[in-house]
Amino acid sequence: MALSMLDVDRFEASRPRLEAIAYRLLGSATEAEDAVQETFLRWQAVDVERIEVPEAWLTKVLTNLCLNQLTSARARRETYVGEWLPEPLLAGDPMLGPADTAEQRESVSYAVLTLLERLSPNERAVYVLREAFDYSHREIAEILDLSEAASQQIFHRAKKHVAEGRARTEVDEATARRIVEEFLAAASSGQTEPLVRLLTGDAIAIGDGGGKIPARAKAFQGAVAVAKFLWGLFKPAEAKRALVGGSPDVYAWTANGGPAAIAVLDGRVVGVMCLEVTEDGIAAFRNQVNPDKLERATAQWAASEHGEPLFKAF
Repeated sequence: MALSMLDVDRFEASRPRLEAIAYRLLGSATEAEDAVQETFLRWQAVDVERIEVPEAWLTKVLTNLCLNQLTSARARRETYVGEWLPEPLLAGDPMLGPADTAEQRESVSYAVLTLLERLSPNERAVYVLREAFDYSHREIAEILDLSEAASQQIFHRAKKHVAEGRARTEVDEATARRIVEEFLAAASSGQTEPLVRLLTGDAIAIGDGGGKIPARAKAFQGAVAVAKFLWGLFKPAEAKRALVGGSPDVYAWTANGGPAAIAVLDGRVVGVMCLEVTEDGIAAFRNQVNPDKLERATAQWAASEHGEPLFKAF
C-alpha cells in the first residue's frame, strides 16, 4: 500500500525516537537502524487510516521487533569471540536520544548498556521504555501485551538488577574531559603508580575485538592488574603499529554521555575506551576496538570539531 507524503512525514518525525529506543534495547546502532527500517516497511504495508495513535503503533511494532532480535542475539553472543560490548556512540550522535534527566542520560551510558545485557528481553524493554522515555506502565503493558501490575513488577526487578551492578555518579563534560586527560597522562607516563591512584580497588578492564582485533577474553580485575594492563596497552610497540596501520592519535572525548578516550588513525576511529567514574575513582574501562562497531563512530568523528590530540599511542 502506497503511503502519502503526510504518512511518510509522520514516520520520519518519529524516527529519532524510534532509533533511540532501538539502540538502548539492542546495544547496536546498526541493528537499531535495521529494526527501524523494518518498522517503516510494516508501516508502509498497513492501512494507516485505521491506526488511531500512530506513535503507539510504531513503538509497539518496533519494540516487538527488538524483542525478537534480542532473543536471537543471545544465541549469537554465546559464540561471540571474547567479550561482547555495545557499539559506542560519540558525543552529538542523534541516536543517543533524550538527555534531559539523569535517568535518560544514565540509560544510554556505556556502563548501563553493558548491564542491560544481563536482563531478560522483557526486563530490558520495560526498563528502557519507563526509565528513558517515561512511558506509563499502562502504555508499556499495551506495547508488550502484559498486565499493568506485571509491568510494574518487571520494572522494579530490572531497576534493582541495574542498581546492584553500578555505583551511579554524574559528571559534566568539563569534568569528564579532565578525568580522561588525567588518566591518559598517567597511562602514557611509563609508570603504573599514577594509574593505580586513579583507580578503585576493584577496577576492571574489558575489551571487545570481535575476533578481528586481539582483546583479552576475560576482564582484568583489581587496580594493580588493570594499571599494568593499561600501561602495556599504551606502551610503544611495532607489533601494535603493524596491527592498526600506524600510531593513532588519542583524544579526550565523550561517548554515550560519559568520559572516553578516542583513538583515531587517518580519520578512522580505531578504538573507543569508555571510563566509568565513581566517587572513589575510575571503576571500569570498557574498550571497543571491533572495527565493525566503530563505523558509525568514525562518521560522527568526521562531522565534529575535535581539536588537537593529546598524544600518539604506540
